[in-house]
Amino acid sequence: MRSNNPVLSNLPASQQQGGYGYQQQSYGSYQGYQQGYQPQQQAPANERPMTVDDVVTKTGATLGVIIVFALINFFIAATGNVGLAMLLTVVGGIGGFITVLVHSFGKKYGSRTVTLIYAAFEGLFVGGLSLLLSGWTIGNENAGMMIGQAVLGTVGVFLGMLFVYKTGAIRVTPRFTRIVTGAIIGVAVLALGNFVAAIFFDFNILRDGGPISIIFSLVCIVLAAVSFLNDFDVADQLIRTGAPSKMAWGVALGLAVTLVWLYTEILRLLSYFTNRD
Repeated sequence: MRSNNPVLSNLPASQQQGGYGYQQQSYGSYQGYQQGYQPQQQAPANERPMTVDDVVTKTGATLGVIIVFALINFFIAATGNVGLAMLLTVVGGIGGFITVLVHSFGKKYGSRTVTLIYAAFEGLFVGGLSLLLSGWTIGNENAGMMIGQAVLGTVGVFLGMLFVYKTGAIRVTPRFTRIVTGAIIGVAVLALGNFVAAIFFDFNILRDGGPISIIFSLVCIVLAAVSFLNDFDVADQLIRTGAPSKMAWGVALGLAVTLVWLYTEILRLLSYFTNRD
């Protein structure tokens, strides 16, 4: 089981090898999930298997923390402390990145504490970045409308991809995952190169609002959207193989990472068109 999402791509060894001993015989005929995922390890007796409700509630809690801390940063800026709000934005971005690394490579998958810490950092980052991209800091009267449109767009894409996954319109196969992963790595390299060029050479072609920037944002939005399919597939497989309920926190973090990426790219795209007016 692999995912292009860095948070979901480093599952505990027991899950990668086959499961947690909860799998029911009724799933024996389910094609695509059974090959190579037969249970090999019995989960602790005091742990119950993960359900869809666990994923929904823990993802909701994670997003709730992100929203609360985003509003806190909004409030700090609204009271005139724009400098402090921007500082918290930087702290949130760096803190969120470090937390994801700890979660991915520190064997912290399914940790509620790590997930909620990430949500707090990411909330500060999202709140400050929303202020910047919407033009609120320079007095754009339509800033609130832009943010609302980005939120609605993010929710719409999420629900749309959930429908696509549930109907099986696009099947998540190893080849599909490799293609999406390769595309995301390519985009990440381009973005990093553009960031370095912007700092040292004042060259920012991917984020200057021009035609190439618009195309790049559209590519990022598409990649974020299809990444949901991998995220849903990982969650589905964890449920079917009887993973402990606490691992829903890992799924929640992975979904939150994709949602934040999608939201910021949609808001950035909207900002390009607004700045042209």
